[in-house]
This record gives sequence, structure tokens and C-alpha cells, in this order.
Amino acid sequence: MLTNTRIPIGYIFKKIRLQIVYVIIIGLIVKSITIYFIDLIPQMPIAIPAFIGTAISVLLSFNLNQSYDRWWEARKIWGAIVNDSRSLVLQLQSFVSKEKQTTIRQIALRHVAWCYSLGQNLRGLDPKENIEDLINTEDMLEMDAHSNKPLALLQMNALQIADLKKDGHLSEFYHVQLNTTLVKFSDTMGMAERIKNTVFPVTYRLFLHFMIYVFVVTLSISLGEIDSIYEIPLLVVISGCFLLLERTAAHLQDPFDNRPTDTPVTAIARTIHINTCNLLNESKVPAPLAPKSFYVL
Repeated sequence: MLTNTRIPIGYIFKKIRLQIVYVIIIGLIVKSITIYFIDLIPQMPIAIPAFIGTAISVLLSFNLNQSYDRWWEARKIWGAIVNDSRSLVLQLQSFVSKEKQTTIRQIALRHVAWCYSLGQNLRGLDPKENIEDLINTEDMLEMDAHSNKPLALLQMNALQIADLKKDGHLSEFYHVQLNTTLVKFSDTMGMAERIKNTVFPVTYRLFLHFMIYVFVVTLSISLGEIDSIYEIPLLVVISGCFLLLERTAAHLQDPFDNRPTDTPVTAIARTIHINTCNLLNESKVPAPLAPKSFYVL
């Protein structure tokens, strides 16, 4: 997630540098054609590129809104995970017999491992990274038998809580309460996976790119009387704004792609880790995840 700091110009330019090269090439080609084949090129009223630019603005507005909705939904999902994670530890401490403190700690830390593992899994990274110190060797081996590693951790907690109820350390009512919390985690995991696995229509982006290049051609013809020294930079600035907005929307629509614009799942998991350690009165509490320059993952 981008932080409230100045974003480097190089990062912004890097996102659209290839498209800017295309714009410059198109502008130079159209300028050459209008100079050497002036009799074959019809007059292009400025109203035509203005109309196309307005249409592009409407399409970009819709694209940005839809992309931000996906990003914001992902952020709300992880916000719910934070709240429910705190509730889980508090419920364990309130509902489970006092002599089972070791089990409470094991379930709580396994849940922290679930948070890290889910974030890694959504980003297509190793879901077992950063959890070696949170779960035991048996749990690590059990995860290997599952294709969905976070789901395996969730199942381990559910089964261990069921054992507590079976052994008389947890009443039936409290067992239902804890199961409800675990179901919430399953639901939020499913919602996050839905966002990850639902691809934004590629044809929409291709059509938008095509419209922007048509706009560049028509605007270049309309500005035919202007010297190329001024025309090309003008084309780059105007089209660059459209291209940058389009690329911003493309990044926001995939909030789990391990980019600076991502939902900061690792930082959120670290916050849950810190909160859990504080609630368990752990002596070793990790530090908050530091931002990387202008963003935090």
C-alpha cells in the first residue's frame, strides 16, 4: 500500500514509459504524413479529439471506480480479519479452562501463522514463509498434505478446539461461539480468494488503449499547424495522463499482486502478530513492519 510520502517520479514514469514511446512514435509518424501528404489528409476539427477524449474520460472514470471497489473490498476483508483475530484470542482466554494456557497459546499463534500464510498464498508466494517460529514441526508436515495451506491451518485450529470441548475444557455454548469465529475466518478467506481469482475483463483494457491511441492520432492531425517541437510534448502530456490513470486502475483491480499498490497483507498480519503476543503476555514481541521507501507490503 502506498504511504503518505512523496512517490518517486521514476516509479510513475516507469509504469507508462513503453506507452509514452508509442505515443511519440505515433505523433512523429502522423506529423510526417501531414507534412509530406498534406493534400491527402483531411482537415480534422478539434471537436473530434475533444469528443474522443471525453469518451475516454468517462471510460476511465468507470474503470477507476470498479478497480477501487475491488481494492477497498480487499481492505475491508483484512480489516475484518484483524477484528476477528483479536476476538478469537479474547474468546480463548475467556472460554477455555485456565489450565490449558499452553493450548490457548498454540491455537493463537497458529492463527497468526494462518494470517501470514493467507497473505502469501493470495500473492502467489510461499504460504509457509514467515511461520516457522509460530507452529511446530507436526503442523508444518500436516500442511504439506494440503494444496490450500491456510485452510489446513484453519482446520487444525477447529479440530483442536473440538478436542477441548470433548475433554471438558470448553462448554458446548462456548464451543459454538468459537466455531462461529472460525467460520468468519473461512468466509473472509473465501472472499479474498474470490477477488484474487476473478480476472478483470482484459478486452476492456485493450479497448481503452485503442481509444487512447486513436485520440493521439486525431489530436496530432488537429494540431498539424503547430510545430512538432511543441506538438509532441503536448501529446505526451495529455495522453500520459490518460495512460497513467489507466495503469493506476489496472494495479488497483488486483490488490493481491505483490505491488506497492497492494492491500498491505503482510503489514496487517504483523499487526495481528503484535496484538496476539501482547494479549498472551509474550516476552518476545515483533516490531511493526517498516515501510519500503514509499509503500508498505
